[in-house]
Amino acid sequence: MVFSSHFFIFYFLPVVLLLNYSLPFRLLSLTLTLLSYAFYGWLNPAWVLLMLLSSYIDYFCGIGLVKFGGLPLGGADLPLLPKDQPRNRWQKLTLAVSMVTNLSIIGFFKYYDFGATTINALARAFGWGSAEIGVLHIALPIGISFYTFQSMSYAIDVYRGEARAMKNPIDFQLFVALFPHQIAGPIIRYRTVAEQIRSRSFSYEKFARGVSFFCLGMAKKIILANPMGDITDAAFTASSLSWFDAWYGLFAYAFQIYFDFSAYSDMAVGLGLMLGFCFMKNFDDPYRAVNITDFWRRWHISLSTWLRDYLYIPLGGNQGSKGRTYANLMTVMLLGGLWHGASWNFVVWGGIHGLMLSLDRIRGRDGFYDRLPTPLRVLITFLVVNISWVFFRAETFGQTLEYLASLFSLSNVEKSTGAVSALLYTPYHVLMFVSCAVTVWFLPQVWDFTQRITPSKAAACLVLFMASVALLWTQSLNPFLYFQF
Repeated sequence: MVFSSHFFIFYFLPVVLLLNYSLPFRLLSLTLTLLSYAFYGWLNPAWVLLMLLSSYIDYFCGIGLVKFGGLPLGGADLPLLPKDQPRNRWQKLTLAVSMVTNLSIIGFFKYYDFGATTINALARAFGWGSAEIGVLHIALPIGISFYTFQSMSYAIDVYRGEARAMKNPIDFQLFVALFPHQIAGPIIRYRTVAEQIRSRSFSYEKFARGVSFFCLGMAKKIILANPMGDITDAAFTASSLSWFDAWYGLFAYAFQIYFDFSAYSDMAVGLGLMLGFCFMKNFDDPYRAVNITDFWRRWHISLSTWLRDYLYIPLGGNQGSKGRTYANLMTVMLLGGLWHGASWNFVVWGGIHGLMLSLDRIRGRDGFYDRLPTPLRVLITFLVVNISWVFFRAETFGQTLEYLASLFSLSNVEKSTGAVSALLYTPYHVLMFVSCAVTVWFLPQVWDFTQRITPSKAAACLVLFMASVALLWTQSLNPFLYFQF
């Protein structure tokens, strides 16, 4: 089920809100958990079993961390593990069970076929055909990368003494399965939402802001992201492309992935507010970044901070030698690229960002680049990000090289075919392209716009929502891009 569908908007969501505001609070965790499983299992009910397995393993690991620490399990709340006390081998083993289980689940479903294909290619290259292993063509469960990271953060936070283990299994299932963020984030930290599951407030102001978030997110997805997807698809599937059309198609993809993904985050935050939850901000004008370090402070913040806190800092962060810091940055970004998808294209994409982060470190904060005018630094960063997006969008490495050749006029194509140009430059698509650029660099963010809801803002949100619903009738089902990750 997707947020941008008539069934969700006119049937599922009204039922959820009706139950959320009519049932006693003590029944809300169970009710929202069941509804969230229905939402997740809409296309494939078997995926719910995998989420349940992951949830219960981490739930019992949390209980085990407390028990093996010699702390009592009685009382309404489980005790917090002391931060200054070393963990015993049973606690370390319990954490290892959680980590290995989650990584094995995501590794099997997301990377088995990729690994098998890579090994088979190497075997053929070296003449070891008998060493090939079977490719299973495993269907990737939607959102597996997001909910496994959330489950892992729970066990790690409890182990570090930064959060209490949850005693009620239903409450923990709700943390993992809560439908607004379960499929494409934001990646919710357990310690930020645990208390909200036990007790949260409901208010007209919070609900109104949530509705505004949802309406504006819907508009970003339907009105802006989807038309940019049309341009992108036409450009990346064209047999021949001029340099101008290639850049136009690439910028369209930059707009598409930003508005598509930030739209999901906005709608998730809005749905959370309607249900009484406060989620973190996931985007902060990333295309206004002045360098790649700044870009990762603004893009997919829940992932970048997760990688920082649970991978970069444990690896040593920037506390060692300069060489070790650069190696840590590269490791984190290579794994971050692989997290997005089982393809060497994603690994290269992560490597580009890791290299640029390292270069930011090398040049420091007072070099020639930092004295350039801010608009020029924003433009340079945007271009670097866009070149890396080619690896993110292209289906194969060969297609990536072909598209890069088109960008830099290396493909011996002076002019695109008339059919391609007709698809790229319809008045509607050009208008939406310009609207995307204006929104990215000149309009306020949804997060800031909804800080205070006035009658005029509410009217604007309503008009955009109605326009989005009207356009939705004319478009085929178009899931959010990050569903595939």
